[in-house]
Amino acid sequence: MTPLSLNQRRWRNFKANRRAWWSLMIFIVLYGLSLGAELLANDRPLLVQFKGEWRMPFVHFYSEADFGGDFKTEANYKDPVVQCLIRSAGDEACFDTPEDMLAAMDSGKTQAQGRIFWAPIPYSFDTINNLKSAAPTMPDGDHWLGTDDTTRDVLARAIYGFRISVTFGLVYSLITSVIGVVVGALSGYLGGRFDLVMQRMIEVLASTPTLYLIIFLASIFTMSFWLLMGIMVAFGWMGLVGLVRAETLRVRNFEYVRAAKALGVPGWVILFRHIVPNATVSTTTMMPFIVTGAIGSLTGLDYLGYGLPASYPSLGEMARQAQNNLQAWHLTFTAFVTSALMLCLLIFIFEGVRDALDPRRTFR
Repeated sequence: MTPLSLNQRRWRNFKANRRAWWSLMIFIVLYGLSLGAELLANDRPLLVQFKGEWRMPFVHFYSEADFGGDFKTEANYKDPVVQCLIRSAGDEACFDTPEDMLAAMDSGKTQAQGRIFWAPIPYSFDTINNLKSAAPTMPDGDHWLGTDDTTRDVLARAIYGFRISVTFGLVYSLITSVIGVVVGALSGYLGGRFDLVMQRMIEVLASTPTLYLIIFLASIFTMSFWLLMGIMVAFGWMGLVGLVRAETLRVRNFEYVRAAKALGVPGWVILFRHIVPNATVSTTTMMPFIVTGAIGSLTGLDYLGYGLPASYPSLGEMARQAQNNLQAWHLTFTAFVTSALMLCLLIFIFEGVRDALDPRRTFR
């Protein structure tokens, strides 16, 4: 069987697993939408037509002076004065009664020369809104999933939080898997002193209380995405070492490995072409636990207040707000449904990948 036909068989087996296939399709749609979160939820317009020129405020900085105003600070596009300036092409007469000018333009009595195109959700994850009642507010026509206790839109924060959580989990899993597979393969293939040193190092790192270390570092440094990623990777790459090491120890004495050595094939070629692929199924079995564990750890740290900074949208921070505001059921609902849906989809996808790579499994 050629490599192409082998990959075709694996892909056919994955598609035959309907739960995994539909989970992949739903996840691609949701994650793809979250990657374009700035196009879905943004407090800055997507497009502005001003004096016949098209501008993209959600990408570029424009001051109020660029639209005919007086200030050189970033334009507040929800300010009636700024909207009047844009729609009247910088006519300073609209400064007197901007609300009346906008109403006249909307009614068609005055010709609007500029246009503003907003995102479907005209709020970003950090937008502070002026509400008519005390926050958190229930879902309504303006805020489809309500607001939190700091008046921020919950739906916008859920979209951005979904993107950060999934990206964090996938990047963490990729980095730790590469390190774990390489270290485990080298330990099993080389053995001897290298294996002994690596095993003792793993024992020391595995016994380190990572949560306490993160809490300690969070009190010294300002946590960021990559700093938290580096800390968790430094103490979490050992998960696959044992599996890959055991598989390498089992395979390195097989006949085809001995034949390759007798033919003079370099050791690294034997290791990464003939031995490491045999550990694919066993490592893939652990991938759902690594990804969901990373996302769960991030959510837990954010819930405790030791994860990403408050400026980041976070499902864990939303869960903490739900605990502090038990009357706001929409916070609990959004945090739970978003986290549960994300984790279930990832688990179903990786289970399908694991079964597709297993030569003993065949789906019809």
